[in-house]
Amino acid sequence: MTLSPLLADTATSPVTAAYARLTEVFPGLRADVLDEGASAPAGAGWVGAAELAAGGPAVDAFLAWDNAQVLRDYGQQARPDVVASFGLHRYAWPACLLVTVPWFLHRRVPRIPVEDVAFQRALGHLTVRVREFSCLPGDPAADLPGARVVADEEALRAEVLAALTEHLAPVLEGFGPRMRRGKRALWGMATDEIVEGLWYVAHLLGEERRAMAELELLLPGTAKPYVGTAGFRELTGPEGQSLPTRDRASCCLFYTLRPEDTCVTCPRTGDDDRVRKLAAAS
Repeated sequence: MTLSPLLADTATSPVTAAYARLTEVFPGLRADVLDEGASAPAGAGWVGAAELAAGGPAVDAFLAWDNAQVLRDYGQQARPDVVASFGLHRYAWPACLLVTVPWFLHRRVPRIPVEDVAFQRALGHLTVRVREFSCLPGDPAADLPGARVVADEEALRAEVLAALTEHLAPVLEGFGPRMRRGKRALWGMATDEIVEGLWYVAHLLGEERRAMAELELLLPGTAKPYVGTAGFRELTGPEGQSLPTRDRASCCLFYTLRPEDTCVTCPRTGDDDRVRKLAAAS
């Protein structure tokens, strides 16, 4: 019997194909599933997500990279909370893709507790041990060890949020004391990392509009502890073209370094500036 390509991929892991596709369109990020019994990498710039969740020296060492980057690129010392915000973003943005990309591509949702994820930021390399995942009825992976079959798309979206919350909650606790933000603001940042990561990757995949629709269903504004909706809206360009944008639930604080150069989705960026920036990039 000939196996379908998607079924054949599960011989390694139910999410291996999704991570391979991610690297194909975004070579700056690589995610590998650890084989059973394999040890997570350590040393040489690697940090375990559980170490970041614990706070302390691991987070200080992680943020030293961001502090050095700001000094090198902008010639000034950033506030400690700004450095911490940059560092959290640079971890959470790729980490969220470990869940959202398999869901978006193959309707498979891995559980990724912090104990099972490691990150090498200089290489853009993540490793993850997938012990459990959720999928829909009829998925070829439904009979694999660790599979949890859920009833429908709504139930699978709930699994996406549960998996992300399980991973992000302790990470936010680890970074939180350095952030000078309350819990609501931290979960606003988490909302933005989920949305903007998949939105960007889906654009590279040629499926931006589908991702926008999926994210609006995932984050309708009532999914606690997340803050706000996916926040998408449309602007009209100078030639009448549609320019998708969104309003972030949080601020990355980049304006503290370059007040004149805010992000295109920043609440501080007016629509005229957004149109100008988006039209120039299209």
